[in-house]
Amino acid sequence: MKNSRAEEPQIITALRIFFEIIWTIIRVDVEIIKTVFRFLIPPESKDVNDDIILITGAGHGMGREVALRFARLGAKIVCVDINPQGNDETVSMIKQEKGQAYPYVCDVTDRTAVLALAEKVEREVGVVTILINNAGIMPCKPVLKHSEKEIKTLVDINVNGNLWMIQAFLPAMLERNYGHIVAMSSMAGKMGLRNLVPYCGTKYAVRGIMEALAVELHEDPRDTNGIKLTTICPYIVNTGLCHNPRIRFEGLMKTVDPGDAADQIVDAIRKEYHEITIPSDLYYTNKIFGLFPPAGAKILTDFVGTGLDPHE
Repeated sequence: MKNSRAEEPQIITALRIFFEIIWTIIRVDVEIIKTVFRFLIPPESKDVNDDIILITGAGHGMGREVALRFARLGAKIVCVDINPQGNDETVSMIKQEKGQAYPYVCDVTDRTAVLALAEKVEREVGVVTILINNAGIMPCKPVLKHSEKEIKTLVDINVNGNLWMIQAFLPAMLERNYGHIVAMSSMAGKMGLRNLVPYCGTKYAVRGIMEALAVELHEDPRDTNGIKLTTICPYIVNTGLCHNPRIRFEGLMKTVDPGDAADQIVDAIRKEYHEITIPSDLYYTNKIFGLFPPAGAKILTDFVGTGLDPHE
């Protein structure tokens, strides 16, 4: 049987393509209008009272702060960390506030352990509806001073850990067409920084994973509209990872308190934003920097004078 489109007169083919172009432009314009509308009138925050939220790296820093805030909103919190002591402390803090929390020890670089974790959590707590991939490390030194082991560990935790968790928890979300995956990238995943070359590479990778996952879900023949993705790109947050921040204009670009960062992360997840920076104005600042040629951007970076000095 011949392909009917192959037999179409050229004028019909041209008209069909023309109307497809017009329809595509209309749809894109509608999405632009919707984005502007959401910017002017932010969406309402979704209720997480019935959600089961799994957070990796929950034993300290932003992971702990985010866990506490979601627990106060009534969600069940699955705290995952490789450090049982810190993880138990987070769970204890949540329970002291009458929240619900469950501790699990897991090395996110071990795919077999992550898959086993998913089965255990579903059996003991329930189906995870919000996955927050927060676990990460940030060695800070010149690229030539990183050992092979340091770089491999960095990639295993910051990149592979995200992939193993997605592979473990996405299937249940696809089955129900409901869920939310959150990735902790960084401003170091949007711009290169001295002393953070491998780290920047991992955080660019996290953003790439999330962008590609969004495309994959969009093109999936199943209905996946119920699965949301959010990428978080914080600036220098005072969690203990940034030992030697260098900031020229501290009044404009000061380090961010973990509690303030956690508030913005929780807000972004509840409003189902696609991507945010912390502080929010850096989202637009970074786009402006991207308009300049590389040499011009370097001059601006020198003027701003922000970065991290090396530390062990």
